[in-house]
Amino acid sequence: MIPEGALPLDPRFSADRVKADVTFLADDLLEGRDTGSVGYEIAARYVAQRFAAMGLKPMGDDGGWFQRITFQKTERLDTPSGVTVTGPSGSATFSQGVDALVSVNANEPVLDVTAPLVFVGYGMVDKRLGLDDYAGLDVRGKIVVVLRGFPEGLPNDPAAYLVNARYEIAQDHGAIGVIQIDTDASARQRPWERRMLYSSQPSFTWVGPDGVPFDETPGIRAGAGLDSKGAAALFAGAQRSLAQVLKEAARKGARPKGFALKTSARIFGQSKSSRVTSPNVVAMIPGGDPALAGEYVVLSGHLDHIGISPARPGDPADNDRINNGALDNAAGIATLLEVAHVMSQEAMSKGGTKPRRSVIFLASTGEEKGLLGADYYARHASVPVSKIVGNVDLDMPVLTYAFTDLTAYGADHSTLGKLTADAVAPMRLVVAPDPIPEETVFVRSDHYMFVKQGVPAVFLATGFGNGGEAAYNYFNEHNYHQVGDDLKQPIIWRAGARFAEANYRITRAMADGDAPPRWIKGDFFGDLFAPNASKAEPAD
Repeated sequence: MIPEGALPLDPRFSADRVKADVTFLADDLLEGRDTGSVGYEIAARYVAQRFAAMGLKPMGDDGGWFQRITFQKTERLDTPSGVTVTGPSGSATFSQGVDALVSVNANEPVLDVTAPLVFVGYGMVDKRLGLDDYAGLDVRGKIVVVLRGFPEGLPNDPAAYLVNARYEIAQDHGAIGVIQIDTDASARQRPWERRMLYSSQPSFTWVGPDGVPFDETPGIRAGAGLDSKGAAALFAGAQRSLAQVLKEAARKGARPKGFALKTSARIFGQSKSSRVTSPNVVAMIPGGDPALAGEYVVLSGHLDHIGISPARPGDPADNDRINNGALDNAAGIATLLEVAHVMSQEAMSKGGTKPRRSVIFLASTGEEKGLLGADYYARHASVPVSKIVGNVDLDMPVLTYAFTDLTAYGADHSTLGKLTADAVAPMRLVVAPDPIPEETVFVRSDHYMFVKQGVPAVFLATGFGNGGEAAYNYFNEHNYHQVGDDLKQPIIWRAGARFAEANYRITRAMADGDAPPRWIKGDFFGDLFAPNASKAEPAD
C-alpha cells in the first residue's frame, strides 16, 4: 500500500482549504442540505461568497450567482395505496410500502388506473443493438410488466440508457402504465428491503419558465414495483410462469420474449403537491483567447444531499438523523471550489494565464431528486448549450485512502478518454476501466444531463487501486445516504487536494486544447444525442 505522503501534490492545492469547505458544508447546522431547505440555502450562499471572494463572474439569473429553480414536490397521502392484481383465480392487493412501490403522479393527485397487463421482457427497443422487446405485442392502453436490469452481454452504458428510457419506450408504444419486477440478478443487487427505505420519499420535478411541471412521459399515468410474491401473481394463468421467465433471464445473454398476460392490474393512491424553490450556483472564469472564449467547459458537482431521515419507532430522542453528506457531495463541491481558486489565481495574477476557453463552475441542486438541477441548467443554460464543449462532473469522491488511479466514467465515448489519461499522468495516476459496470454509473450523475444535450462528459471518481475497492465498498455499505457520511470518517484531506489537482488538470486541458472534445465515431451516445456533430476516429 502506497501512503498518501508518498504521492505527488502541486503545492498550489491546499488540503486545509478542502477541509475547511467540507467541514462547513457537512456541519449539522445545514441539516443535510436537502433541496428546498434552509440548510441548502445556507450552503448555496456559502458557495456564492466563495466564488465572489475569488473574483469569479456570476452567471445566474439577472447577473447574480443563483439560477433559481421552482420544483413541484409531490407527497403521498396517508390513504390506501397499492396494486390490485386480478386474474383467473380472483384478486389480491399488494400494499404500498410493504410488497408494492407505487410512484406518485403530480398530474393525478387521485391516482386510479386499471388496465390489462402485457409482459414485455426487459422493455428495450433499439435498432442499432438489434433489440425490440415490443415486437408483435399490442400494449396500447395497457400496463406493461418489465424486468429490472438488462440481459448480460449487452454493452453496459447503452443498456443503462435503455433502462433509463423504459418509460419513454413504453409511452412510445401506447402503454399507460409500467410495473417493474426483479430478476434474480437485480434482486441481489438491490434487495426489496433496500428499496423500501425510500418508499415514503416525495417526488420532485422542475417547473419550467412557463409554469408547467416537466414530465418526459405524460402518457404513463401509473408506475409501480412489486416484490416477488406480487410479481408471481401477475403471471397467474399465463402461458409461462414467473419462475420460468426468471430461469431464462438468469442465462447469459437471454432475453425472455414478451406475451399478453391473463391478468389486469389496478394501481391506486393519493398525493398532494406543493412548490419549493432552490438554486443552482453558477460562476465563470472568462476565457482569454478571443477565438475560443465563446466556447465553454463546465465543471459541475451537486451541492444538495438528502436532509434529515424520518424518526423511526423506538429511536431515542437524541438519535442522529442528519445525513450530512460529507463525501456525497460536500467533498465534490470542495474539490470544485479548489479548482476554481487555483484557476482564478492563475487568471488574475501578474504574468498568469487565463484558460483559453471560458470555464463555468456549476454547484447544482436537486441531484438527489433525480439529477434535476443539472437537467434544468443543461436545458436553460446561462450560455448557449451548443457552445458548451465538455463537462467534468464531481460526485462523491471517496477520500478515505491514498488513491493511485481514477475512474473516468464515460471516457470511452469521446476524446475525453485520452485527454483525461494524458492530463493526470504527470501525477503518477492512471485511468482505470469501470470497476463496477453493473452499477451503470455513467447515467446516474449530473454529467449525464449534459450528455443528453450532446455534450461530451466524464464523471471522475477515485479508483479501486491501493485499497480503493475496500474503501468504496465500506462507504457504500455503511455510510452512503446514511448518517455515517459525516466528518467522523477517516477523511484524508491531502487526497482531496490531489483529487482537486487532477480535476484542474483535466478541466484546463479541455479549456486550452486547440480542438474541443469530440464524440468517437460510431459511439452509441454520440450518435444518439449529437448525430450531426463532428466525430473523432476511434484511434484519435
